[in-house]
Amino acid sequence: MAAARRLKRVVASQPGFLNFKSSSESLSGRRKRVNKNKKKSWNKHSDINDVEEFLEDVRLQERTTGKGKTPRPLRIDLILQQDSLIPAPKDVLAYQQPNAKKLRRISQKAEQLAAKGVVTRRQKRLLSRRPVTKEAKKSDTEANNNPNRDYYDIWGQEPEDWYLQQTGKKRVKRPEKLSDRPSVLPAVEVIAPGGSYNPDFFSHQALLKEAHEVEVKKQKEEDKLERQLAVNKDDTATEETVIREQVEGLVEEEEEEEDEEEAAHDEEDEDAEGGSSLAKKKTERQRKREKADKIKELRRLDSKRQMDHRQQLFQLRSIKASIKQQEQSTEDKQKIRKANQEAEKSQPRRLGKLKFQAQDLEVQLSDELAGSLRQLKPEGSVLKDRFKSLQKRNLIEPRERAKFKRRHKLKYVEKRAFRAIT
Repeated sequence: MAAARRLKRVVASQPGFLNFKSSSESLSGRRKRVNKNKKKSWNKHSDINDVEEFLEDVRLQERTTGKGKTPRPLRIDLILQQDSLIPAPKDVLAYQQPNAKKLRRISQKAEQLAAKGVVTRRQKRLLSRRPVTKEAKKSDTEANNNPNRDYYDIWGQEPEDWYLQQTGKKRVKRPEKLSDRPSVLPAVEVIAPGGSYNPDFFSHQALLKEAHEVEVKKQKEEDKLERQLAVNKDDTATEETVIREQVEGLVEEEEEEEDEEEAAHDEEDEDAEGGSSLAKKKTERQRKREKADKIKELRRLDSKRQMDHRQQLFQLRSIKASIKQQEQSTEDKQKIRKANQEAEKSQPRRLGKLKFQAQDLEVQLSDELAGSLRQLKPEGSVLKDRFKSLQKRNLIEPRERAKFKRRHKLKYVEKRAFRAIT
């Protein structure tokens, strides 16, 4: 209210303002003092008639005189206005140019050469260049709503030709490896005929046999694991072995000391014999004989090598047959390796730390078969089947269900009603 009265006084002080209210009306409307510290009393005793009358007077003044109240500038704007008569200093860094002296010298030299009619090497190179004529693209000149413009025929034109015609660029060649599928298996595998709701007898028995083989394989793996983890009776400790381990190292110490002394004497005797043998020198005759024996051995090896080369000339047929046999074995290994690679394409690969485990076969026994679809009981889960299919086709790695771990332990509190009963 104080702000409204202040605004009223400011407007009334403006020149040319006509106050249509009489002084008697203004004096008679004195307000009564009331307590407005609560919302209820504030809504009850608040009177905004004087504000409405003032705003009505202002609107009437604007309509009659054609002039509105000129807004006064804020004090903060007046403070921020520049009132100094001294101009601001120039920013020297704004007028500086890097390498200005060098550029000025280059431009002066170019002007001097141009005045003499000398053409520099750089200008000659620029003039010798062939001007590039840029053709306007049809996409830039023609509007999309032009009925006479070219259109793309999805049936009769290659997409690469159309892309080259519109953009002037060739498409990036897609690597062939990106088009390879991670697995040759179909997205949805059809179950065997024995899995139908009303299957043939032989097809149903074949499916039961397949399921039986899977269960037998699992049982064999479990038995093998139990055998590996089983404790061998021969390895178990008995009273005799325990006593033997406790007594070990305490008996026959004297015999071991005697053996050590004998071994030390033997080593000393061997050292003495070795020193005496080294002390003897070879005679001239012995050295000549050793040299002749070495030459004779080298000649014998050389003659044997030459004899082997001659023998190989007569063994060309056998060598050729052995080479052919090696090539055939190599080719057979390549075929086997290629067949294994083709077979691995239909098998799940090891993508993570867990190994893929196939889903259990959904098979019904002979007495569980339903005669119609109405009596058929649903089995399995579509979501689990799709999840296993993604794993089998090497699209995602095999995973386990995350284990739930509580951050805080459960706190048991007995309520008052339970305590009263107990």
